[in-house]
This record gives sequence, structure tokens and C-alpha cells, in this order.
Amino acid sequence: MATSRPAVVVRELRWTDFDPLRETYYLLYEERETNPVLGIHLFAERPSLADEVRWFAGLYERVLRGDAVVRVAEVDGRVVGNCVVGRIGATATAENGHLGLLGILVHRDYRGRGVGRALLRSTLEGCRGIFELVHLSVWVENPRARRLYEEFGFVPIGRVPAGNRRGNRYHDDDLMILDLRNGAPNR
Repeated sequence: MATSRPAVVVRELRWTDFDPLRETYYLLYEERETNPVLGIHLFAERPSLADEVRWFAGLYERVLRGDAVVRVAEVDGRVVGNCVVGRIGATATAENGHLGLLGILVHRDYRGRGVGRALLRSTLEGCRGIFELVHLSVWVENPRARRLYEEFGFVPIGRVPAGNRRGNRYHDDDLMILDLRNGAPNR
């Protein structure tokens, strides 16, 4: 029997999203133990609660300044992921202020259920008029994510050999870019 896709609600970031997003992020450190090619960049050790508070406060401030676009996904009222595009330059008027870097996180229990697609669609729509180019890196061992990015118009622009070192193994990163100067794709 096929499982139906959950109703995903995507919205802007709220201050109250800190705990569920931190919990989802912390789960990645457990998941990495059983999946060494988990295709998301992590620190060698799980950040402390104080580190996460500083990160979230900084992200929230960037959103308020207009230097980041953040969307949060909910399923049945539960926060299950987020997508961030943050300005590369120090300000919008900096020479690289038109560039955004994309990162996405979906709770492991909700992957493959349309959450990432919904987050990308909303986040990229929110980037209109804020960023001209959005780039990302994706682990070569994560073809599912790469296909999703390609659906939204991201194109590969190169590879960083050994761009990630997890333990004593190296993993390549594919670099991808989306040109928003003619508007975000509608997927």
C-alpha cells in the first residue's frame, strides 16, 4: 500500500522554532554514526547548546536585516525541517552581496515525502529580489538531493575533490548554482 504524502506547511522562521530545529540538527550526529556518507556538513563534535543559541540568534538577526531567507516546514504542526539562503557578502551592496548560499535540513523521518521540495520552492520564491545567484554544494554520494536541485534549475559548475573529510575518509562535493536574475523557477 502506497503511503500518502503528508500535508506540508511552509512558513517563515519564528523565534520559537529554535528547539525543534536544534533537535533535528542534533539527530544528524546520531545518524552519521550509522550512515557515514550522510550528505550534510557537520562539525567533528556536536555543538553545545550555547553554540546553537548563538547560531540561531545570528540567523534570526540576518533574516531581520534582509541578509537571509529562511523557511520552515511543518507536518501536522511539527517542525520537520528548514531551508536557509544566506547572503555571502557582508551587505547587499558588497561586490558579492548578490550571492546566496543554500543549506537545507529535513528530519530523517520526513525525507522522501515532499518536505525538501516544498521547502526549496518556498525559499527560492522568497529569494526573488534579494539574491541574483544561489549556490550550494552537495555530496557526490547524495544523488537524490542533486536530482532535486536540478529539478529546480540548479546546474553543476564543478567538483571539489575531497571537499569533505569525515573521519579518515574523503568525499567529493559537487558545486551547483541557480541564476535567479530572470526569476525563480516555478516547480
